[in-house]
Amino acid sequence: MLTVLGFVMIATFLVLIMTKKMSPIAALVLIPALFCVAVGQGAQLGDYVIDGVGTLAPTAAMLMFAIVYFGVMIDVGLFDPIVRAILRFCKADPMRIVVGTALLAAIVSLDGDGSTTFMITVSAMYPLYKRLKMSLVVMTCVAATANGVMNTLPWGGPTARAATALKVDAADIFVPMIPALAVGLLAVLLLACVLGRRERKRLGTLTLDEAPVTEHETVLVGVGGGDRLTKAPQGSTGGTTTGGTPGAGGAGAPADDDEVQELKGLDPDRPTLRPRLYWFNAGLTVALLAAMILELLPIPVLFLIGAALALTVNFPRMSDQRARIAAHADNVLNVAGMVFAAAVFTGVLTGTGMVEHMADWLVGAVPDAMGPHMAVVTGLLSLPLTYFMSNDGFYFGVLPVLAEAGAAHGVSHLEIARASIVGQPLHMSSPLVPAVYVLVGMAKVEFGDHTRFTVKWAVLTSLVVLVAGILFGLI
Repeated sequence: MLTVLGFVMIATFLVLIMTKKMSPIAALVLIPALFCVAVGQGAQLGDYVIDGVGTLAPTAAMLMFAIVYFGVMIDVGLFDPIVRAILRFCKADPMRIVVGTALLAAIVSLDGDGSTTFMITVSAMYPLYKRLKMSLVVMTCVAATANGVMNTLPWGGPTARAATALKVDAADIFVPMIPALAVGLLAVLLLACVLGRRERKRLGTLTLDEAPVTEHETVLVGVGGGDRLTKAPQGSTGGTTTGGTPGAGGAGAPADDDEVQELKGLDPDRPTLRPRLYWFNAGLTVALLAAMILELLPIPVLFLIGAALALTVNFPRMSDQRARIAAHADNVLNVAGMVFAAAVFTGVLTGTGMVEHMADWLVGAVPDAMGPHMAVVTGLLSLPLTYFMSNDGFYFGVLPVLAEAGAAHGVSHLEIARASIVGQPLHMSSPLVPAVYVLVGMAKVEFGDHTRFTVKWAVLTSLVVLVAGILFGLI
């Protein structure tokens, strides 16, 4: 009964948010509460929620202070050079912009933290997508999938969990998988090309025109003196036109008030810029990321200290500090609220025993004849299980059972461990991953829209990694 109710609860949640019948926060709270009562454990709902909140509270604290920190870094101009470099590469071509999104997300993912990756990637790319009227869900799809592939780094979490659960060396899991993961990253870049070509076909061929900027145009961070965005006719490969269409965000049409408000965050003349403190801010950010990788202090503590230093040094006046905090309060409230709402969902799933029963049912459904192929089975199961469960639940609860079943048929724990990480591209879009709410929140994309668009591509990327691992003889 708990198995069926668990799957029904998850399906109900996904259907409601994808059809936009309920907001994610409301669905994350009300649906599990209703099912908790349905299984006859309503009296324990409070305990389950408190347990879930206690588990996710450090994550919520980390996200709150990380948003403030990186918000301040954006305000003071730390990432402006990244935007300039991407503009030079992208040349206002939608396909290049989408590929640039994938590359940037993959590079920043080296720090091992999804929230940081999404904050930096969206901060750099959002103005381009908004100005050119590109699909923002394409940006969130590519960023989440690229980060999912890179999330398999030993310090990213899943690989370390698999190594701990099966008592093997993380390097023995990750290093042999590098070729398969490289193929997965290439698949993400190919996906970016495909989605970028779609955007190019929809919008036309966009180029940069070296004409002077008109007085009504809003320019973000120029790649050179007087660059502006224009739209070339469909099929054009050469020169530019002087009047773009509003649908493509062309320069010929002035931006409306809402767009100007959206875009002024990277205005090169904004009063929050601190060019004299650029190297201090860069050094502080590098030191913060290095401390995270070296695990010198818990991540929430590092971001708390980093945010306090960034505010104090860049904005010594109390009124300016309050203004910067207020400027990012919406993002902080939305993300923190989503995380605590997710705590209700995870608390009920775990506390009622639904997760355990669902995992046992899936493992038991594997035929005995599949025993010698348990590594492949583990790879396939990692897709739905890491999507519907936390990484902790999968790696510490389900993976040891799969490993023992494989060992009975001569399948090594290392093969099982390698197969277990192939579902991460899909996992990064799971409603149980707090970082995904940073991504959709900063990109101003509905979570249901992101899910509906991204899941199929993330599944395909995960399967590419699995097939590559099989072909390379790693799984």
